[in-house]
Amino acid sequence: MKVRFAISKGSLEAETLRFLEEAGYKLRGYERSYRPSINDPGISVKVLRPQEIPLLVQDGFFDIGITGLDWVVETEADVEVLLDLGYGRVKVVLAVSREWKDVEGFESLLEKVLREKGALIVYTEYLNIASRWIASQQAYRRIFSEAEPQVITPWMKRGGNSKVRIYLSFGATEAKPPENADAIVDAMSTGITLERNNLKPIEVLMSSSAVLIANRSSLQGEKREKILDVLSLLKGVTEARRKLHIFVNVKEENLEKLIAMLPALKSPTISPLAKEGWYAINTVIDEDEFLKILPPLRRYAQGLVVYKPRQVLPLDEITA
Repeated sequence: MKVRFAISKGSLEAETLRFLEEAGYKLRGYERSYRPSINDPGISVKVLRPQEIPLLVQDGFFDIGITGLDWVVETEADVEVLLDLGYGRVKVVLAVSREWKDVEGFESLLEKVLREKGALIVYTEYLNIASRWIASQQAYRRIFSEAEPQVITPWMKRGGNSKVRIYLSFGATEAKPPENADAIVDAMSTGITLERNNLKPIEVLMSSSAVLIANRSSLQGEKREKILDVLSLLKGVTEARRKLHIFVNVKEENLEKLIAMLPALKSPTISPLAKEGWYAINTVIDEDEFLKILPPLRRYAQGLVVYKPRQVLPLDEITA
């Protein structure tokens, strides 16, 4: 049986394709079809909006999926988060008009709007995240105690506190203030879109990135091995993006000094060269460490080759 793999369209689309290619997967027909072919006969792929994927994976329509952590939290999907893929990083923020110089946080926003207008109106695609976060704030609880903010969509209304109303936005959320909303809750990557719409972030509700998720039953069933294969390849990319592979030639007299300074996955590989008294060191290090160890490399090494690995597979961390 094939592993059914849902991947994201939209804001995560381009990065997801690049990531899968780095993992060794080749997708064909992606531009023309929501069901592209993939070079692994054990996998079938479908392209969906990231908002849809968590619940579809939860309910068993797909075995695994790539979506944003924000949508896993928003939908409250009961799935296994297997891996943070490290791209698609955003912050879910509360934002208001830049003209509101006296508003620097939720407390000052709530006080201002209740005083001047009587009710706070928020537009967002993140109804659950926004509602839970607002209800948890000390300023809100001081005024409204346990009352749930009112959440409003065209087909549903819940929550009894009409003094704080959260409306579902169907896109272009940043265009809602000031005519339709006092504030918005939206995903922000660089902040440029907010700035262009004369908005400023005043609170961060959560941070999010692309994640690999799995259906819990699929992960424990006959598809487990194939899911772990996918996880291994994707984790190999996340590790490789943080690593450098280096080859160093060193004289025997400097060998131990250099080894003591080199971080490695386990321990560096050391091989004697054809020239007597010389050794080659082969190791993988964190990219952030490279500039720190460059001075001793310059002192003790003779010849250095550095390149980015395509994958670094920590196979001992992924077991059946």
